[in-house]
Amino acid sequence: MNDKKIVVQKYGGTSVGTPERIKAVAEKIRQYVDRGISVVVVVSAMGHATDELIKLSMEINENPSRREMDMLLSTGEQVSISLLAMALQNIGIDAVSFTGSQIKLVTDGNFSNAKIQSISTERIMKYLNENNVVIVAGFQGIDDDENITTLGRGGSDTTAVALAAVLKSRDCEIYTDVNGVYTADPRIVEHTKKLNEISYDEMLELARLGAGVLHSRSVEFAKKYNIKLHVRSSFNSEEGTIVMPREEMMEKFLISGVTSKLNEAKITIRDIPDRPGIAAKLFELLGKNKIYVNMIVQSTGHDNKASISFTVLKENLKDAIAICNSLRGEFGISQGIESKENIAIVSAVGVGMLSAWGVAGRMFKVLSDHGINIEMISTSEIGISCVIDTKYAELAVKAIHEIFIELGQV
Repeated sequence: MNDKKIVVQKYGGTSVGTPERIKAVAEKIRQYVDRGISVVVVVSAMGHATDELIKLSMEINENPSRREMDMLLSTGEQVSISLLAMALQNIGIDAVSFTGSQIKLVTDGNFSNAKIQSISTERIMKYLNENNVVIVAGFQGIDDDENITTLGRGGSDTTAVALAAVLKSRDCEIYTDVNGVYTADPRIVEHTKKLNEISYDEMLELARLGAGVLHSRSVEFAKKYNIKLHVRSSFNSEEGTIVMPREEMMEKFLISGVTSKLNEAKITIRDIPDRPGIAAKLFELLGKNKIYVNMIVQSTGHDNKASISFTVLKENLKDAIAICNSLRGEFGISQGIESKENIAIVSAVGVGMLSAWGVAGRMFKVLSDHGINIEMISTSEIGISCVIDTKYAELAVKAIHEIFIELGQV
């Protein structure tokens, strides 16, 4: 049996984007091997390899089946894992690479967005016990019929966290091209700060609201299995950000992050009869058609008429409007169904909101002081989100970040 500590590491596409970077990753892994640690590595496809494969598929068939797209896209990671194994072997470290199917990472049959159902540890442990570094292709698995499936956005992160769970390791390191999780996008905010630690709930909220460092599915896995995620850069040795249970955090800030999300559109339906069941029917139908709905606001006037506004991904806007139009007769909708694409969802997130008061009012005042109109508002225990016009997104993020994080005002 392997009684060594097991660490699972994941390296993203930029970290393995060139032969030089793959060699640098091998050297980083060597540091763990030299300390007597067993290492399981998950890698993404090199650089823009996935984008190139998608482009190639479009030249052949503009509407390819999802099964064949999964077959195609899974090859990107296969290149990465074999090259990394070669790089490790070249510096005297035993290494072996596996695809998702080879380690029996079993998923459901939902091509392009499959969910993990089980992972066998037998083959992984066999090679770890023989002192190999085990390298696993991220983003992929097989279904019960042995079709290759992919896990969708953030799939390699999810693979890494799932492996940590089944291997009973509490340590999962996510290597990327940034030094950790920041209080805002450094490309937008000049004085952003790197967080030493952040709770699962905060990271989930930030991921849902536009922060691109980690995908929400991987954080959900980590929270479920109590795994600490260490987000750090593959290009230096700096400590990154640890995503962990709220109870174990040393620092709890009022606001941990400010985000903006630009990939949603708003739909408004006016003059709906104010009676039970209408909202249920609408959102049930949207759900059946796999249309993700984020923010919802309903208001009722004095004439027994209601209006509903909600946001969907821009890519789902056309289908969502078609569904709304299909309910016109049943709902007695006489007014037009309005849509707006140039919206941004600006959010402030922090566990400190649980014990603070006045945060929402202060945030709304900041936006008002900068002449920014709020179109919709959504709140949770640890987050406040506002829909505003896209042209104000950057200004709003900078202003909210300055007040809450740089100046620490409430």
